[in-house]
Amino acid sequence: MTRLTSTVPECAWATGCELGEGPVWDAARGTLWFVDIKRCEILAFGPGEARARWSAPGQPGFVLPADEGGLVVGMPDGLHRFHPATGTFTHLAPIEADHPANRLNDASVAPDGTLWFGSMDDGEAAATGALYSWREGRLARHDDGIAITNGPAMSPDGRNFYHTDTLARTIYAFDHADGVLSNKRVLIVIEDGAGWPDGTTVDSEGCLWVGLWGGWAARRYAPAGELLCSVRFPVANITKVAFGGTDLRTAYATTAAKGLGAAERAAQPLAGGLFAWAADVPGLPQARAQL
Repeated sequence: MTRLTSTVPECAWATGCELGEGPVWDAARGTLWFVDIKRCEILAFGPGEARARWSAPGQPGFVLPADEGGLVVGMPDGLHRFHPATGTFTHLAPIEADHPANRLNDASVAPDGTLWFGSMDDGEAAATGALYSWREGRLARHDDGIAITNGPAMSPDGRNFYHTDTLARTIYAFDHADGVLSNKRVLIVIEDGAGWPDGTTVDSEGCLWVGLWGGWAARRYAPAGELLCSVRFPVANITKVAFGGTDLRTAYATTAAKGLGAAERAAQPLAGGLFAWAADVPGLPQARAQL
């Protein structure tokens, strides 16, 4: 397992996101997509100085590349196709219509095109969240009883699946085969005082990158759960890491200003910004969701 060199992330775009989340690299467009959940925005960071924002009709928990060259967005009323050329949305399917206090949160796409995503209590207290998968119009529920779901991710060989209960500070591993999860087990517990685990991304060595909310860092863990390194940030709330660029060796991280008081915001002027650094280990190619 590669031991990383000392890394200092730099702010690539001072977006000022209230709740920046879910960075994902779209190789076809050469663009990094992410969301500001609380400001109901979808953002794009392209080559050079290309940057754009769109307003969403609800809180977007995630945006991911999808089939037919489009994008899929998770909002409180379900899944939507997003058309960036026009800034419009097409509703695909309702999710959890019986839980109006919930919204959709973090998500990822497996190599076979299955969209994995979680729901959560928008008040971040009630254990009403669940883990779902969606592929070609078929919805399946895999786990539940979680207040804040995060970090659905899969190992490079597709045999292990990872999911996070943020309030419990716990990352779970599952066995995965043909879209079915089994053998749920504790993989990583974030110690008190180190923050809360937010989004998770897997690199090409199968290691897990975990953003730490309130922890001033993103951590890299071996597939067996051993802590390998920690990248420190000048802001407290690190939400998720993604790998982009033509060689997938640029690491990006979204951050958030949410929850910071006036004095903390003044001391962290880059809170909510998009950060980047050169990665020693590349990421994995991003699959497109088969909707």
